[in-house]
Amino acid sequence: MFSDTASLAFAPGCGHTTRMQDRQFFGYGSLVNRATHDYPGTRPARLDGWRRVWVHTNLRPVAYLSVERAECSIDGLVAEVPGADWAALDERERAYDRHPVETVLHACGSDARAQVYAVPASHAAPPDVTHPVLLSYIDTVVQGFLNVFGTDGAERFFATTAGWTAPILNDRVAPRYPRHQPVTDWQRGFVDSHLKALSAQVHKA
Repeated sequence: MFSDTASLAFAPGCGHTTRMQDRQFFGYGSLVNRATHDYPGTRPARLDGWRRVWVHTNLRPVAYLSVERAECSIDGLVAEVPGADWAALDERERAYDRHPVETVLHACGSDARAQVYAVPASHAAPPDVTHPVLLSYIDTVVQGFLNVFGTDGAERFFATTAGWTAPILNDRVAPRYPRHQPVTDWQRGFVDSHLKALSAQVHKA
């Protein structure tokens, strides 16, 4: 399930009450990179029956990750909603609808209720040259998966994400993703090699 089951088996927070579970959400993209936010109580988890997909919406100028139902399992983080303020989180994720899920598995193996955000089909379309995926966004997401799930988990990220035919804008010189994080040469090389293996279209900014 995870690349480092020995360390994750003793992850804290496995005994949360139902009340706590009612204010948890499952992050599957940039939220896996803890440097992009300060949400409390983050714990590695897995969501069954969904996969990531690249989409764009008329509510945002570039493409981002969403999820859709599929015969798939994805890794991510479960986090607590600060102050149970769903309205504030909904505003951050205003291009997305919120869905209750029952199949989030914590590192200790227990199930937990949570919410997952997905772009509604009525607002979603495949990325295109005017709504590309930002390479700075991919770098930030993959860095999070490397830090939490190791190289195996980062490889699973690529394998369990659909839509890699999307055009990707190389904005590394001047990152456009507002929560971008500095990455190492090795991390950049890891991303580049996997994009090449997927025959992804990377264009200069």
